[in-house]
Amino acid sequence: MILLNPGPVSMTAKVRAALAGEDVCHREPEFKALVGRVREKISAVYGAAGFTPVLIGGSGTAAVETMLSVIAPTARSLVVANGVYGERMAAMLRAQNKAHDVVTAPWTSGMDLTAAEAAIAGGSFSHVLAVHHETTTGRLNDLASLGAICKKAGVPLLVDAVSSFAGEDIRWDEWNIEAAAATANKCVHGAPGVSFVLVKDAALARPSGATSVYLDLHRHAADQAKGSTPFTLPTHVTFAFDAALDELAASGGWKARHATYAARSGRVRSTLRELGVGYLLDDESVYGTTLTSFRLPEGKTYEALHARLKDDGFVIYAGQGKFDGAIFRIAVMGEITERDVDRLAASLRAALG
Repeated sequence: MILLNPGPVSMTAKVRAALAGEDVCHREPEFKALVGRVREKISAVYGAAGFTPVLIGGSGTAAVETMLSVIAPTARSLVVANGVYGERMAAMLRAQNKAHDVVTAPWTSGMDLTAAEAAIAGGSFSHVLAVHHETTTGRLNDLASLGAICKKAGVPLLVDAVSSFAGEDIRWDEWNIEAAAATANKCVHGAPGVSFVLVKDAALARPSGATSVYLDLHRHAADQAKGSTPFTLPTHVTFAFDAALDELAASGGWKARHATYAARSGRVRSTLRELGVGYLLDDESVYGTTLTSFRLPEGKTYEALHARLKDDGFVIYAGQGKFDGAIFRIAVMGEITERDVDRLAASLRAALG
């Protein structure tokens, strides 16, 4: 079964085998050495200087919520949202009782940069929060422009990079990023269960703003710096993450993976264009390389399309919220061969032609 949802992804035999390795206690030297290796390999993906990688047991959402520990309880922040995941960050801040404003845009639009710039100029925000790749629609948000605004105003940017880390270009200093959250089981091609935050050392030097015992970035960072963990990391999943990071480096790193995703997405988009299937977003160029959203043709249902493709060995993804039943999404991360892409094209033609 080839997973075409935006994580978890189809894993290689090597990564899957790592999940079946020997049992190990998370307090033993072997596991401490593993955590150290994984953290070094995360840092090497982009070579971002002055950032510390911090592992979290949990999904990408857990990493995003842990990242918010850098925001002081008394500070006010700004969320720039144009999809489910931007709105989810605002929901996290509400749950943490942290003051914040939200600049929203329709889910089919880019971030409202004009409103964001005005809000930053007129407010007193400790941080700006945004999603890099908004998988609600597949849009790759313009963080270059938002980051330039943040840098000019001297306000650090916190990034949900869950669906972009290791698959898209991230300009850490240029975009004024203070921290970014990501996960093992998307562009890195690991297994679900381990996520991480890359955070500037200067942010860790400040007091923690955590409102949770478990999701306390500073506590995780302090223990991992000593070769320990405050809580049990999923041991086998961490071994799989290590193997996936090795494969990422051996394949040419994030740039090579980005090129591979672009080629795969190009094949999928070309096939569906031939079939007269339209994009959800008006401009193809605004999509990231990993996922594309398509409008369901008249007379077709998602349930029927999903079942037809699953019979052929492919799992696609439904729309979220207001797009449920109106669109379908196809992601191209994970262990997917050229033959798989050929079979997918044939399956789509049979289902929609």
